[in-house]
Amino acid sequence: MNPFYSGTRLRDMIRAIRACKTAAEERAVIRKECAAIRASIDENDHDYRHRNLAKLMFIHMLGYPTHFGQMECLKLIASAGFPEKRIGYLGLMLLLDERQEVLMLVTNSLKQDLNHSNQYIVGLALCALGNICSAEMARDLAPEVERLLQFRDPNIRKKAALCSIRIIRKVPDLAENFVNPAASLLKEKHHGVMITGVQLCTELCKHSSEALEYFRKKSTEAMVKTLKDLVNSPYAPEYDIAGITDPFLHIRMLRFLRVLGQGDADASDCMNDILAQVATKTESNKNSGNAILYECVETIMSIEDSGGLRVLAINILGRFLSNRDNNIRYVALNMLMKAITVDAQAVQRHRTTILECVKDSDASIRKRALDLVYLLVNESNVKPLTKELIDFLEVADQEFKGDLTAKICSIVAKYSPEKIWYIDQMLKVLSEAGNFVKDEVWHALIVVISNASDLHGYTVRTLYRAFQRSSEQQESLLRVAVWCTGEYGDMLVNNIGMLDIEDPIVVTESDAVDVAETAIKRLGSDLTTKAMGMIALLKLSSRFPSCSERINNSIVQYKGSLVLELQQRSIEFNSIIASHQKMRSVLVERMPVLDEATFIGKRAGSMTGSASTSNAAAINLPNGVSKSSAPLVDLLDLSSDDVPVPSSSGGGFIQDLLGLDLSAAPEKSGSNPTPISGADVLLDLLSIGTSPPAQSTASATDILSNQEKSPTSQLDGLSSLSSLSANKPSAAVSSPTIDLLGGLSPNLASEDENGSVYPSIVAYESGSLRITFDFSKTAGSPQTTLILATFKNLSPNSYTDFIFQAAVPKFLQLHLDSASASTLPGSGNGSITQHLRVTNSQYGKKHLVMRLRIAYKVDDKDVLEEGQVSNFPRNL
Repeated sequence: MNPFYSGTRLRDMIRAIRACKTAAEERAVIRKECAAIRASIDENDHDYRHRNLAKLMFIHMLGYPTHFGQMECLKLIASAGFPEKRIGYLGLMLLLDERQEVLMLVTNSLKQDLNHSNQYIVGLALCALGNICSAEMARDLAPEVERLLQFRDPNIRKKAALCSIRIIRKVPDLAENFVNPAASLLKEKHHGVMITGVQLCTELCKHSSEALEYFRKKSTEAMVKTLKDLVNSPYAPEYDIAGITDPFLHIRMLRFLRVLGQGDADASDCMNDILAQVATKTESNKNSGNAILYECVETIMSIEDSGGLRVLAINILGRFLSNRDNNIRYVALNMLMKAITVDAQAVQRHRTTILECVKDSDASIRKRALDLVYLLVNESNVKPLTKELIDFLEVADQEFKGDLTAKICSIVAKYSPEKIWYIDQMLKVLSEAGNFVKDEVWHALIVVISNASDLHGYTVRTLYRAFQRSSEQQESLLRVAVWCTGEYGDMLVNNIGMLDIEDPIVVTESDAVDVAETAIKRLGSDLTTKAMGMIALLKLSSRFPSCSERINNSIVQYKGSLVLELQQRSIEFNSIIASHQKMRSVLVERMPVLDEATFIGKRAGSMTGSASTSNAAAINLPNGVSKSSAPLVDLLDLSSDDVPVPSSSGGGFIQDLLGLDLSAAPEKSGSNPTPISGADVLLDLLSIGTSPPAQSTASATDILSNQEKSPTSQLDGLSSLSSLSANKPSAAVSSPTIDLLGGLSPNLASEDENGSVYPSIVAYESGSLRITFDFSKTAGSPQTTLILATFKNLSPNSYTDFIFQAAVPKFLQLHLDSASASTLPGSGNGSITQHLRVTNSQYGKKHLVMRLRIAYKVDDKDVLEEGQVSNFPRNL
């Protein structure tokens, strides 16, 4: 055994434990001491009970179980002497908590001690009750605590006020009992009692609206006068901290005034002068003064105040940003983020200082300052702020570039004044931190470039320059450069579309091909980049015939690639270059203009992203979603579809992939229009040859199985074969339809649905809105259903900005016409109608189903309703 251990005093036990060299030795000492304490408890040793409990508290702090000594606490509390009670209450607060059932046994002892003649024992009981009070104890002992708020000794009044806060939090219903005693504490001269009294009043206001109104009427002016006296008080050594009289009382009173002034103009007017006085007279070169100023700013921003005082508060925060203390700058940035919603113009004046904080060495300050800069950006200052951020991006730390890049891209996309500026800024970001850019960012850039037809030449030349200058190749920059080179390589070589702000550039056809080859051969390139490079090479083989052989040699190298995607592309593209010279230029012509609104709507998946008004012209989009209902792609989980989903027929699949209308294209040379099999076209296109239907299905499936990548990883050039159907010999397609997902499906015999009558249905009905559908069929097209939607407003209020949107599963195609009006009268006095056309590619096998989303405004408040229609007539 340790030589220091004697087993009699707490000091000896502590010395023994500290002398232990291993955890095993410590546990041995603890076990021996606990055994001795248990033996003493069994013997009911009164003399050493307080010493045993002191040892148990130390053992408890070391993390060992001490539950066997809980009853010893109660016995000591029931003792008559002060020393025993002090140890007992200390053990009670340390060894027990409010969840212990044994705690109920101490309620009577607490009540007796709260009424004890010795004020020190009363103080012990108040401390214990304030720490472990449960709801039941609060109800039982609240009257005693309320009485002690008027006790003669200030220390007891202070402890009673703190105990009252605990009681109010546990039982808010008791708050009204403490209102009058708490109000009397606000007149105290003793600062300790005053602080706890203000804190108690603040807590009462949070839990009781009646107490809040009471203190607003009775105490606002008194608190303002007290705070004014405190601010102008002379030097008092007892309360002075760094030349400021009792900053703790300052802060508590400012917080109380904040609660009183919030939402009340009269109370706010009453405290305006004193808040201005505190803001101007408090020294800011001391930490205690900064604490007061911060609370003063919080109060000013929370109450109902005029703009002048708020400008003063924001200027104080601006001074905080120049402080050397990182903590002060951080809280200033946090407060400015709240203040920007109140007075953005005043915060804008400190924009330069905030930008400097973005460059701070402290990571937390940088991140918070960047969030604030993002909130400061608007249409008028987007250019200078973006320039500052991009300049800093060049020297920013690697761990910070991710957040900074994301914010810059979001700012540029949200506030871009013109497309050329958007493209320039995004190219700068890609050049500096392209590896930190998310995929949706460079996808969006490609969409914007495709829509800016007058900037194609300028963009591809700028990208080529950036590509040549980039020492550390950025993945996203390489992808965009490869895509633009493949699309607009001829404009790059011939300097087509020159703008006044740029100089001509000398680029040969071989140089343009080098860009695409770099994407394929670069060691760090991933599969997407290499696939885009191969597509660019295929397109350049048509743009630059002189480089066709070189390009073919580069493509052929990947015929034996272990990556199936690259191997497949190599075989297909080699076949196109070698065997289909005449149609190659048509296959690889430029991509059609991508729909910006649709892309943004799919990327955001939100109502505000691309929702059009009901008067907008309806445009068909993939997956049966009209342009007016583009935001509804998230209803059916269509937002992740990068390419149109194939229908059940092989022709539909090829149509979706190549952008052809093969199934309905009539043969010009023949007298009987015959649809061309999309699968046959693709098999012939790739020189695979003719095969039986089952084999054709397998071949087409194998060839196209890996095409579901991002838009840029598709055969981008295979977008228009409008002349193909006119030049191909007529071929009757009487074989079963090719279903690439389910094998062969029999041809469905068309039925003449003319004259059929379909019952109307109530598609959707809520408490205030009813939607009915009426159905009809078009002649000779049983798979197409015409729907007339009628909207009735059953509420007394009129609906404005009414927008109806719908989405359908992938086997359906939906077209929405514009609605008859955008305002729906109330009380059923009028209606709005809208025509829908639904084409069912699985007619006879699957039934119609539809998701609805209805948006409108009632009294300038946005309302959104959603529903699903599954009760369509079965024979539609």
